[in-house]
Amino acid sequence: MSCPICGKETDPKYRPFCSKRCADVDLGRWLTGAYAIPSEDDDVPGDEELPERRPH
Repeated sequence: MSCPICGKETDPKYRPFCSKRCADVDLGRWLTGAYAIPSEDDDVPGDEELPERRPH
């Protein structure tokens, strides 16, 4: 199995990565939203459940 970040052979200690560096690169991508799946949905889920706002 090869590392999904750099393609080198994986290390059992960091599997599926080859090193701590590649594991950290992957974590950074998750935390910054690089792996986010784009949505074509314009509606925010749950909007229909919000109560109407009334002026005070």
